[in-house]
Order: sequence, then structure tokens, then C-alpha cells
Amino acid sequence: MSKDTVLKLLQESSGKFVSGEGISERLGITRAAVWKAVKALQRDGYEIESRKSQGYRLMDAPDRLTETEIRAKLGETKLVGRKLCCFESIDSTNAYLKRVASQGVVDGTVAVADEQTGGKGRRGRSFQSPAGKGVYLSALLRPPVEPNRLLPITGFVAVAMCNAVERVALVRPKIKWANDLVLGGKKLCGILTELSMEGESGALQYVIIGIGVNVAHTREDFAGELENIATSLNLETGREVSRAALAAAMIEELDALYQALLRHKLQPYLDIYRRDCLTIGQEVQLLWEDVHEKVLATGVDDDLGLQVLRQNGATDTIRTGEVSVRGLYGYVE
Repeated sequence: MSKDTVLKLLQESSGKFVSGEGISERLGITRAAVWKAVKALQRDGYEIESRKSQGYRLMDAPDRLTETEIRAKLGETKLVGRKLCCFESIDSTNAYLKRVASQGVVDGTVAVADEQTGGKGRRGRSFQSPAGKGVYLSALLRPPVEPNRLLPITGFVAVAMCNAVERVALVRPKIKWANDLVLGGKKLCGILTELSMEGESGALQYVIIGIGVNVAHTREDFAGELENIATSLNLETGREVSRAALAAAMIEELDALYQALLRHKLQPYLDIYRRDCLTIGQEVQLLWEDVHEKVLATGVDDDLGLQVLRQNGATDTIRTGEVSVRGLYGYVE
């Protein structure tokens, strides 16, 4: 598409003028097609300066989650992001990857959406995904490993996302067990991991990792029950954070984590998780259906199971269930 190819060429020129004739020759399109592409980009919100005898140069770009914008900021990756599917709106990036998984999409395929109309969190809860506000990204991986090796993967993804946020927004979130990113005492990011296994052999077919990061949300976006629970990068930093830059960093960090998984080099992720998990050392409530039990979170094991001390002095490791930290983003006793 000439609009995208013209945009890529202008991005590669790093703010310098490129003549219309030069664009025409390099892309093999007419000067009229170049002019139409520039006008279309301007309508999309790109600030492009035009000067007679000098040509065009890109001055500023809207905060869009298109493949062109993300790839312009994306470094080289080994597997994750080789195939990148970007959508203005979709029901769910996880659901999309599940639909195409059986069609043989390549290992490391990433789906990114500007808006999700049916985003889901843990236990089937809805995940608000309004347009122009967050980064909603999922990656499909096909690691040749036993499913039990993936027990801690969601927590390690949380570490990877903390790395991405720190690189782009210059702030580092903490982690609420098992995988929520927390900033300023409120939820910044949710992660949902879904596995598919072959029925007879139990072999892993694929794992889909879905991530939703709040970026440009305002306080009005978190009205009602979310007011004391959720936050965004723009709110916490006081400045605008590029969603395309964050999406690129997320893909890079997922690729680094995937390479560590394939090479059995996950110890650094475990160490960082233990350092950044704010649940450790806190009194928490274990919520199982109608049972609420207060315990002290003392640590996490190598599979990121939560180690707790019960009031009767017994110790246990929690791997399922809902754990809420008292006083953390609106939770009360």
C-alpha cells in the first residue's frame, strides 16, 4: 500500500526532506500517488511538512498501534514479533490467536489491538480495553517443552513487562502475586496465559500470552469501581508515553524471555520476581469461594507458588485461588 510505504520511507529519513521525485523513483509509483499518500497520512494525523524543491519530511506522528509505527521502534528479535498482526478493533487478541493457531501461524506471532470489544481477564472477568488508551497485545508461542515447565511463565512475563515499562516510561512497577503489575498502589497491567494441549498425548500445542497495559487512561476512564483500583502510565508519570514504543519494548522483552525459556536460563527472572513481588511479607487473604483466611505471605518457590504462614503456625504453598493484599487497590478486609 503506497501510504504505508511512503510513511516508512519518511520515517527512515529521520526528519530530513525527501523529494517527491526521489520517493517516486524509490517506490516505483507516480508523483501523483506520492502526493495522495502524503495527504492520506496527514488526514490520519501525521504532521508532514512540504517544501517546494525540497519535498516532504515527517515532523510528528500520532500515537497509533499500526505495524508501521511499531516496527519503526522495534529492534531485531529472534522469534517473537516475526509476524505482527495489528487491528484497530477486535474482540480479543487472545481469541484471535486461538482462532488462527490451528492454521499453522508461526511461532512467535504477535497480535496487537488499539481496542478490544471482548477482552477477558482471569476467571472470565471482562477486561476494559477502550480505543486509544492502552496496549492490548498477545503472543503465540510453540515451545518444545513439557507443560509443567510453563507453571511460572505468567509470573516471568510480569517481570518482562516490568522491564518494558521501565525502558519506555522510566518507572518500574511492582508485581502483585501472581502476575498483576502495580504502580502507585494501583493496577497497571493484567496478564492472561492460556495453554492448549493435545488430548491423547498431553503434549503442548501452544501457549498464548495476553497482556493489557493501561497507558493513556485519564481518571475519568477509571470512574466508579475502578477509581481506587486502576491507574495508567500517563497518570503515574505525568507525561505522555508512546504506545507504539511500549508495544515494541514488550515484544522485545517477550522475545528475550522466550529465548531464556528455550535455553533453560530463567533464574534471573525468578530472582527479579522475588525482588519485585510486593505480596511477599504482607498479610494477605486467601479467597476460595466462601472461605476467607488471613495468612502471611513469606515467599515464592521456584515455580512461583506463594509460600504462606497460617495463623496456626503451619506453612503451605498456594498455587491457585484468588489472593488479595489488604489495602491494595481498593481491597478491604
